[in-house]
Order: sequence, then structure tokens, then C-alpha cells
Amino acid sequence: MTSKRLGRRNRTRRPHRYISRTKIEWFQDRVRVWFAANRRDFPWRRSSDAYTVTIAELLLQQTAAPRVAEFIDGFLRDYPNWESLVRADCSTLEEALKPLGLYKKRSATLKRLADALVASDELPRTRAELEVLPGIGQYIASAVLLAIHGRPEPLLDGNMARVLERFFGPRLLADIRHDPYLQRLAREVVRSADCLDLNWAILDFAAAVCRPSNPHCGNCPMASRCRYVRLSGRGAAS
Repeated sequence: MTSKRLGRRNRTRRPHRYISRTKIEWFQDRVRVWFAANRRDFPWRRSSDAYTVTIAELLLQQTAAPRVAEFIDGFLRDYPNWESLVRADCSTLEEALKPLGLYKKRSATLKRLADALVASDELPRTRAELEVLPGIGQYIASAVLLAIHGRPEPLLDGNMARVLERFFGPRLLADIRHDPYLQRLAREVVRSADCLDLNWAILDFAAAVCRPSNPHCGNCPMASRCRYVRLSGRGAAS
């Protein structure tokens, strides 16, 4: 097969999709205004401590943020650093994590990560180094790079993906971690001096307005230009 034919087939599999900077800026402006009046307050958002942020992100996997917010202060009092997790008895740690569910899996992950980090003064500063650590996938690596190291990374999970896909257009691949369009779009949307707040704004907006089912499209500040609203006819819905 010639290189020309290979190129044509690759373009068919992963077509280039234009992303309008003007539309991105319009979206950013409106989600910022919404966030200023509706932002959620969580303990990990008030902290710049690498341990606190990382523990919070690990606990947030498969657990709603309000539930983790009620739990995390007590957990951090009992286990204030990586060394305390290394010293912790496995059964005691499992018992402490029971209120969040998946306690055996969570405790094993925390122990393995603590073992890997206890000799280090700080978390790695590169994605490649972070993603080889136990329990640290693409999302948590992005959270550490963003919140601790100040890198302009998107917190692209199913919630952010839902907001971006509804407003801008659907992904190309099933797995958001490998979707070229959605990864590029997310980076463009949060590329700003207030990158951290923009990430939080989109996540809060996904939880309160752009919900998985019964989204509050009638109360959405982006409804007038939203692709999902246009195609579904939900402009007057609440």
C-alpha cells in the first residue's frame, strides 16, 4: 500500500475537526460568570499541599465530591502524610475507608503509592513519571500537574467531556483518554491564565447544570450557542 493511500485511510479514521477559538472564548466568558456565583467549596481546593490534593483525587474516583468533602478532613487528621500511610495497618486503613466503599481496593492503592513516594520530598513533575505510580492515571496526573505544579492541564473526566461534547461536538473515539479531538479541545478550552478556576468551573457546571440526565438547559448561560440544545430542542427545559 502506498504512503498516499495510508494517509488517506488515517484521515478517515481520525478526521481533523476545526475548533473555533472565538467560540471557545465565548464559552469561557460565560462559564466564568456562572462560576463566580455558583462555585463549590471543597477542602482540597483550598489547599496547595501535594499530599492533600493527591489523596482527594484518589478518593474522588467513583465517589461524589460532596461525600468526599464530608470525609476527607477526618481522614487527613488520622493520616496526615505518606509516612503515616506506610505505617498504617492494612485492616485499620480499610476500616477508615469503609464509608466511601471500595475500601480494600482504595487502601491497597494508597499503601502502594505511599511506599513509592515516602522517600521523596515531592511528587514527580512530569506526566511520564506520575503515570507510572500506583493509582495515578491520566486524570490524577493532570490534577497534580495543574494544582501543585501550575501546569495548564485539563481535568478531563466524564463530566468535563459531557459539557464539551454537548457544546462543541462529540468525540471521535470511545475512550476519552485517547480521543485526539476531545484531548485537544479540552486543552484549548482551559488554556488561560485562570486555568485552575476554569477547570473547576466546568466541573461544577457539569454537576449543577449540564447533568448526565435531565440537564437544566433552560438555566444554561451557554444555551444560545449549544449544539446539544439545538439538536435536542431542550432550550426551554429546566
